[in-house]
Amino acid sequence: MSSNSKERLSKLANQLKSTKMGSASVFSQVPLAPPDAIFHLSASYKADTSPQKVDLSVGAYRTEEGKPWILPVVAKAEKHILNDPSTNHEYLGIEGLSTFTEASVRLLLGDDSAVISEKRYATVQTVSGTGANSTFAAFCNVHFKKPILVSNPTWGNHHNIFTSAGLKVVSYPYFNKETRGLDLEGMLKAIHEAESGSIILLHACAHNPTGVDPNQDEWKKIADAVEAKKILPFFDCAYQGFASGDVNRDAWAIRYFAQRGFEFFVAQSFAKNFGLYGERCGALTAVTSDREVTTKVLSQLKKISRATISNPPKYGAQIVSLVLNNPEYKEEWFQNLRTMSERIIQMRKQLYDHLQRLQTPGTWNHIIDQIGMFSFTGLNAKQAQFLKEKYHIFLTDNGRISMAGLSPSNVKYFAEAVDDAVRNS
Repeated sequence: MSSNSKERLSKLANQLKSTKMGSASVFSQVPLAPPDAIFHLSASYKADTSPQKVDLSVGAYRTEEGKPWILPVVAKAEKHILNDPSTNHEYLGIEGLSTFTEASVRLLLGDDSAVISEKRYATVQTVSGTGANSTFAAFCNVHFKKPILVSNPTWGNHHNIFTSAGLKVVSYPYFNKETRGLDLEGMLKAIHEAESGSIILLHACAHNPTGVDPNQDEWKKIADAVEAKKILPFFDCAYQGFASGDVNRDAWAIRYFAQRGFEFFVAQSFAKNFGLYGERCGALTAVTSDREVTTKVLSQLKKISRATISNPPKYGAQIVSLVLNNPEYKEEWFQNLRTMSERIIQMRKQLYDHLQRLQTPGTWNHIIDQIGMFSFTGLNAKQAQFLKEKYHIFLTDNGRISMAGLSPSNVKYFAEAVDDAVRNS
């Protein structure tokens, strides 16, 4: 063996040795990702030992005792499934449980929808709303190569999902910091200036994180602007029935766009309105112009699902399907929805009343004007930090709180802490 060959072998051996010793990992250039803000807050809350700690970070319903709630109708459905001798753990088809997807579309569009009677929809079951967003993003990256307009502020994961899929994300104004309501003028201006043929993300109801929704007249103006620029609407519907207690009211915007003849997509989640957070149950629906287009779109959505999750989880879909297709269970579900939404509304009123009693500086009408699980309080990052450090109250730095974390036992404490933060931090 030549001296050059021996030298090369020696270098290779040293490289292998150093790799085994851990001094030159092939992953050494991988950067450390920052922790997820919401889950990091939740972990900080759990680690806090204060008996007065309050968690207002995570968007999950809680009872007045601060406990997770299994909806009574869900408990009945689970018992029914468990005792059904035909229950098994076989794979679902790629598009999911058909009785679930069909019921999901009826819930969105209404039983009398022309879209349904004319079969102008394509639906696939997804891994909750996040999976529906991801499937939509993958579809757009292949078939639409256009920017997506996302409200500012928005749920933090939307940006991650769309940029990871290779889409260009453009923020549009949504929240007016002065009125703590909708910045309709800014929103319409952004739509007018958008590239023709772009995509726009719209929250069907209970906008996350602000709790600010357009009213019906404002939705009509938004639809006009979207139509004029030939923009593809994409609705994220995570709170139908949970926002107001009325599934029809919460679906108004989606049904209005359908009646006007728009083609659009809807991401649907059953985490909040069924309390099925961990079951990851959702759907993605495309509303199209004709049945031939529907067939093509469905084939592409199934192709994406096959390549990512192969087929969706079964258990949550069985629960939702059973409830939505059984009139007695469905009516009980409506009652459960009202229980949750009415508790949230009561917490808004109690918080507002306490702040008024304390004469906390500023205006607080937005607390009762906003809707759904979240409220953009108007507190800034310094005040949020003050609440965490002095009062062990955990909320995001942008002042968003989950109203479900408030209860009759802690709402006065929170209001007094907010009053202190506004006056003294």
